[in-house]
Amino acid sequence: MNATVQMTTNLPAKPLNGVEKVAALLLSLGKTNSAKLLQHFDQEEIRLITVTAAQLGSVPSAEIDKLADEFIKQFSDGANLYGSAGEVEKMLEGVLPEEQLADIMSDVLGNSNRSIWDRLATVSETVFANYLLKEHPQTAALILTKIKPSAAAKVLGQINPQLRNELVRRMLSIKAVVPEIMREIEKTMHEDFMLNLSGTLEADSYARMADILNKMDRDHMEDALENLNDVRPKTAELLKGLLFTFDDIVNLNARTRMAIFDQIPTDRIVMALKGTDANFREVILSSLTSRARRIAEHELAGGEPAAQRDVLEARSAITNLALEMASRGEVELNPKQDEGAFFN
Repeated sequence: MNATVQMTTNLPAKPLNGVEKVAALLLSLGKTNSAKLLQHFDQEEIRLITVTAAQLGSVPSAEIDKLADEFIKQFSDGANLYGSAGEVEKMLEGVLPEEQLADIMSDVLGNSNRSIWDRLATVSETVFANYLLKEHPQTAALILTKIKPSAAAKVLGQINPQLRNELVRRMLSIKAVVPEIMREIEKTMHEDFMLNLSGTLEADSYARMADILNKMDRDHMEDALENLNDVRPKTAELLKGLLFTFDDIVNLNARTRMAIFDQIPTDRIVMALKGTDANFREVILSSLTSRARRIAEHELAGGEPAAQRDVLEARSAITNLALEMASRGEVELNPKQDEGAFFN
């Protein structure tokens, strides 16, 4: 989205995308013909087409003509097509089992326990916060007013104080938004979270992938993210928000750093600090006990060279320990700490 919410009904016309073309064609073919085609789709494809068709709105006959030419189909002239939840349900009746149809239509109709906003409330607050940081504050404020208060509170807790206060002010002054704009926002949110995350509301697959990337060599991790960014930039950004590296340790609060470094041998700390700047070293050294700090400072002052491989292995071991401690609940690698955020 990345755009300010406009309080206007003049929405710019845009060409139909691939899924919208499929939805428009199926609606225009009628129940009998569309039923034959739908039997060749799997449930996830039907769900995607159904949600898209229900949000399709008005499609001019000229656009239908273009689709006819594109797919070399025979269309009869007639009134404009209008995609709605009711039309979609009629199209699917008798094609899918009642239970499957009810499950899919619950997504379309936005039932109280299945609406896009209720489903968004279960998305990781960290992922959600990182997503909102890329939006215009007015758009982010509107989205926060639509999800459950408890979820909004958690998301706001992940955002820096200055922006958080601005969002709160904007949330208090949100005015009514025209339905067309609201539908467009809901559709975008559905695509960005429910579809792009393949229905994993807790973003488990992203968390697992981030864990894998965290354990890769730094060069390999950066290469993988760079390649992913070329193909799926939003996915790459979401993954970056979940990564934790050695450089991020200085952004944790003092108590967390002390808990981590208390379990690391001094010689490994010294090796990991090779090649770091004075400010970085000071933050890490301040997390050590007096005795460990004196030993580390003495070793570092000696200026003994170290192989890059050994340095990277030491840093990786420290990072992995921090991640393991976080997974056990012993520390919290949380972006909202006393000293700032560790997320990239």
